[in-house]
Amino acid sequence: MSKLSPDEVTLFLIEDDDIDVMSIKREFKRRKISSPIKRAKDGVEAFELLESAKVMRPFIILLDLQMPRMNGFEFLTKLRSHKDYKNSVVFVLSTSQNEQDIFNSYAFNVAGYFIKDEVGNSFVSIVDIFDAYRKVVHLPLS
Repeated sequence: MSKLSPDEVTLFLIEDDDIDVMSIKREFKRRKISSPIKRAKDGVEAFELLESAKVMRPFIILLDLQMPRMNGFEFLTKLRSHKDYKNSVVFVLSTSQNEQDIFNSYAFNVAGYFIKDEVGNSFVSIVDIFDAYRKVVHLPLS
């Protein structure tokens, strides 16, 4: 079995803030990262994309917590109970600095928790982490 090209790893961005999404896409372009980015505005849309195979494996999820319809914790509950997606790699990107939100996120086995105010508007550190992670980690294809 050969390792996938890092460019085959999709960033599945579940985020309702258009400005944050534009900032991440801009940083991908600036850094010449050609990995696809798929976006859902909330957990409901995210599951619709997953179940209709519009987000192909391998993928890494970057998840906001405060979203309409289905928030990040509701999404994580459904994701972790789904046989096909329970082992998905998820990073949380949130405005919440609440210790309980951080604790609860890690209880869902997230790979990392980032606070938007600490990351900054350009999201350089988030893109750096995604870029490094996709290059060295072997992700399941199914």
